[in-house]
Amino acid sequence: MDDLLTWIDVLHAAKNGNPAPERRVERTDEEWRAKLTAEQYRVARAKGTERPFSSEMCSLFEPGLYACLCCGTELFDSAEKFESGTGWPSFTQPVTPNAVAYHLDSSLAMPRVETTCNTCDAHLGHVFPDGPPPGGLRYCINAVSLKKVEETS
Repeated sequence: MDDLLTWIDVLHAAKNGNPAPERRVERTDEEWRAKLTAEQYRVARAKGTERPFSSEMCSLFEPGLYACLCCGTELFDSAEKFESGTGWPSFTQPVTPNAVAYHLDSSLAMPRVETTCNTCDAHLGHVFPDGPPPGGLRYCINAVSLKKVEETS
């Protein structure tokens, strides 16, 4: 990754606007419901959260990319994946600075920064400033919002 994002970058985007995505995918609510399972819709479109430790994706570290379940946009590289012990797949950086969008989230007592797919607005999870160096970010992502991209080589 060429452009290392930091917590300051995340907060700036959440407060002042996200970078433009490469493309946009927009569907009606009915189209999303037809495309996704009930659980996928609940998490990715209705901003739900899967139970911690409910996905085997947390312990998978094979090389490859993770894409948005809804639109297929590549979001994270397995090289940036780490074991956070939180029960959700965790990454230190997105594949590009404009792959993920950031939104201030005050739905709980503690303010957080929600992450969404910048292409289709699917809810991914949240990002926190307690990740490993050098960027210090922990993208805590719902596995149900991701799909592993098949290797093509």
